Amino acid sequence: MARPKGNKTGSVFFNKSKGKWFVSYYVIDNKTHKEIRKQKFVENEENGKQFLKSLQYQKGNEIFIKNNGIPLSQLMRSNVKRKLDMNLIKERQYSRVINTIEVIEKNDIANKKIEDITSDDIQEFLNSLKNYSNSYIKKIMEQFTQSYNLAMNKGYITKNPLVDVIKPRSTKQDKEVRAMTVEEQQIFTNYLMDKSIVEEPYKNVFLIQMYMGLRVGEALALRNGDIDLKRNLINVNKTLTTDKNEKVIMGDTTKTYSGLREVPIPIFIKNSIIEQMNIGANNMNKQLFLSSNGSYIDNRNVNRILKKRLADLGISGISTHSLRHTYGTRCVEAGMRAVALQRLMGHKDISVTMNTYTSVFNKYKEEELEKVNEYYMNNQIVNADNLLNENVNLLSSHQKINNIDSNSCKQER
Repeated sequence: MARPKGNKTGSVFFNKSKGKWFVSYYVIDNKTHKEIRKQKFVENEENGKQFLKSLQYQKGNEIFIKNNGIPLSQLMRSNVKRKLDMNLIKERQYSRVINTIEVIEKNDIANKKIEDITSDDIQEFLNSLKNYSNSYIKKIMEQFTQSYNLAMNKGYITKNPLVDVIKPRSTKQDKEVRAMTVEEQQIFTNYLMDKSIVEEPYKNVFLIQMYMGLRVGEALALRNGDIDLKRNLINVNKTLTTDKNEKVIMGDTTKTYSGLREVPIPIFIKNSIIEQMNIGANNMNKQLFLSSNGSYIDNRNVNRILKKRLADLGISGISTHSLRHTYGTRCVEAGMRAVALQRLMGHKDISVTMNTYTSVFNKYKEEELEKVNEYYMNNQIVNADNLLNENVNLLSSHQKINNIDSNSCKQER
């Protein structure tokens, strides 16, 4: 009897001559629509087996699924691998999701078959995470939601146990990214301007972030061709990221589509940018920033250096992302409209801008309302004299009522 199409499961074997483990597997050729055999190197036998299982779930191999069931961890892994293969996510996001799944795999629930997991099982697991941050709990919950939605759509299960599950709230207070105060920014700016590029290799990265609002990956990805000195603009069109093996690579675009933008160069850091362009002229692809060995710079190293420098200056609680946040805060304080700030920051939606800078906008809303009140008066929309007389009369009436109440109280005593 012929093997049903698409049901070949492959095998894992050790190649003695090469001294490596390999996995043999089958995929459907896009042109011929026939199964073809492929091989790939894996680190060990267990990784090979996990790969084969994940592949069978992606292919919807009914016989394999019926005989083996679907462990939760395999469902999660196959789901994220499917998204990577469909180019719905990039390698950096794939790596982050795998890290999240690995956390879930530390719990026994990951090894259970999805049809055997109850809502109580999931709720108990999530409740055990209350000592972690809300963002951490959210990431875990997202993996459960996406995986069980996939299982329902594929018909692997008939009832979604997440219907009865409630995401718990963390016992920890959410951390807020703070901006530098004006005084802190002055101190740090003076420090950078007094240092040469040899003394402080990342000085211009810090200045670009602090005075142009770029993400650190966007700043580190800049090339000479991205700088338009005639128009006094920087074209932000890509970012450094990492692949699934955590290696720093050049992304083909910014973090989001909205991140593609042009940002004006402040006159007071233009010389710093020209200085960096001169350095970049001799670099690979005329890259503005490269490490000493000619490779892309890991933004974690930049963040580490930043914190060390600021600690020496007596400033704490600031990261590379805080420098970007500092730029946004100064823009709001200067009276910039939210929609303009959204475009400069490369936010996907205006709500992101409003939510990020809520406290800053609230701080200045009274000043903005006072401008409206002055506009009413100056344009005689409201008669100031009438309002003043009315206020005097109301105040007088209020005082009389208070006096009557006071006298009544004395009489009662």
